[in-house]
Amino acid sequence: MQRWLATQANRPFGIDSSLREQKPAQGKVVLVGGGPGDPDLLTVKAVKALRDAEVVVYDGLIDSRIMELVNPLAEMICVAKARSRHTMKQEDINLLLVAKARAGYRVARLKGGDPFVFGRGGEEVEACREAGIPVEVIPGITAALGCAAESLLPLTHRDHASAVTFVAGQCKGLTDQNWQGLAAPGRTLVVYMGVTAAPAIAEKLMADGLPGDTPAAILEGGTRLDGRTFVTRLGALAETIAEHGVRSPALLVVGEVAALAVERPGALAPAVAPYVPENIDLLMPAE
Repeated sequence: MQRWLATQANRPFGIDSSLREQKPAQGKVVLVGGGPGDPDLLTVKAVKALRDAEVVVYDGLIDSRIMELVNPLAEMICVAKARSRHTMKQEDINLLLVAKARAGYRVARLKGGDPFVFGRGGEEVEACREAGIPVEVIPGITAALGCAAESLLPLTHRDHASAVTFVAGQCKGLTDQNWQGLAAPGRTLVVYMGVTAAPAIAEKLMADGLPGDTPAAILEGGTRLDGRTFVTRLGALAETIAEHGVRSPALLVVGEVAALAVERPGALAPAVAPYVPENIDLLMPAE
């Protein structure tokens, strides 16, 4: 991938600062919220955008069932990200979107959940606006809403919680952040990307005064075919994750409402594979 990017430096869609100085063509970029996984949760507008797109730049966690809705003639570029590996850096994704739109293509940037909830959609919109590229955002059902609904877990409840907060558990300086009060009585805390850091997250919340017997729920692969839900306590959160072999994508919900979730332990089934072309290089622009 990096080799391909390097070869484009002198092309009209190259990865360099001259992109911002060229006159935009008639292409556009549409950020499409893919929701938590189940294709039935896509909006009608999202499906229309995927069918209309000439180029689709998609995340690695997109369910293969959603990819079946994409225009079969579209060029598809996977920019999968993992905790320790990025197929393409965010800055290069931004420039790729601009380059394809400047070449006159209708570009769909397909993202899991909602583009503006821990999806870096704001950065991609800024890059398009700076380059003078028309850009639109189609919201999607963010994971917290979709996964909680599937497990019948109300994030707010008149008897238990009147406020809900979303935080990212996979970030730098976790221990230095002030989370006091985020999961206090009457509040719900939803942690995205928190499986790996779950021991540190639980320790941090308890150090900030949250009792270890506070209800907690683990929503793994919500709305996907292999989704599971576990109900536990904050003090046993890390142990429960280890015991059941929980893996990403998964959400952690901390607060009184977590006790209302319906457990779905299921069997540890193979994850629904994201759509990845057999040979990504063949889908890249020819040199």
